[in-house]
Amino acid sequence: MRNHTIKDVAVVGAGTIGLGWSALFAAHGSTVRLTDPRPDLEQSLTDALPMLAGSLDTTAQELRARIEVCPSLRDAVRDADLVQENGPERLEFKQEVFADIAAAAPADAILASSSSGIIASAIARTLPDDIAARLLIAHPFNPPQVVPLVEIVPGARTDERNVTAATDFYRSVGRTPVRLHKEIEGFAANRLQSVVLQESFRLVSQGVVTAQELDTVVKASLGGRWATVGPFESYHLGGGPGGIRHMIEHLGKGLDQEDGSSGITKEGIARVIAQTEAAYGTGPDAYRARAERRDRQQIAVNRAVVD
Repeated sequence: MRNHTIKDVAVVGAGTIGLGWSALFAAHGSTVRLTDPRPDLEQSLTDALPMLAGSLDTTAQELRARIEVCPSLRDAVRDADLVQENGPERLEFKQEVFADIAAAAPADAILASSSSGIIASAIARTLPDDIAARLLIAHPFNPPQVVPLVEIVPGARTDERNVTAATDFYRSVGRTPVRLHKEIEGFAANRLQSVVLQESFRLVSQGVVTAQELDTVVKASLGGRWATVGPFESYHLGGGPGGIRHMIEHLGKGLDQEDGSSGITKEGIARVIAQTEAAYGTGPDAYRARAERRDRQQIAVNRAVVD
């Protein structure tokens, strides 16, 4: 199992995500080997680097010096400490490509997929235990060199030491890794995004607001708010010193529908309350401190956003 620093990274797949990963890793000092069967790989990298460099406060030349374009998968992964796969969202493809990667990569290389919805256990289903132990999901949000989140989702057979090593690596390149404790298709961020998008389409299609007005609503309210505190801390602060418990007692009626249609139970609500109070504190002093912090950050976000 992995017990040394990740320095050499192979990036398999050079679409928007793969190119963004390559630039990010290179900007943080990794040697990056990039491969993709597309015939214009070299030109695609050259064309993308100026914009990528601008988002990373470096130069295209500095990034290019650390990125090697490899004509074959075998050449790209042969010395890799970590392989970042960014291929099509098809289970059969990912099963085949990881079998090929494992056959050519070092026996302790971490095998990470940028999949936006396919779980690691499904990808590893046809692979032996020693490969499955090194395979996990490391799902970024686009563009990966700008948006901090990386969802770390191990499979049923992923070795915990590899989860730790991968988490440490993504943190070392300036990302914010969040480990999911249970496999679920679509993971967490995309499932949240899907719900918001569905309602956004509904509001626009029904003529409630235009598409541009909907974007303005989100940017001027939920988007900025959640950038500073997130849904649960926001709800907790909305309850004043009484916090989330007060909010649910007075405004949360119906969260747990008797017919079970909401998917939320009384036990689930109690878990959310307990975790939120443990994370953010309770009572007047905790409320005041966190509300003042929220306001400072919200004002900073408001000032930073230029439309």
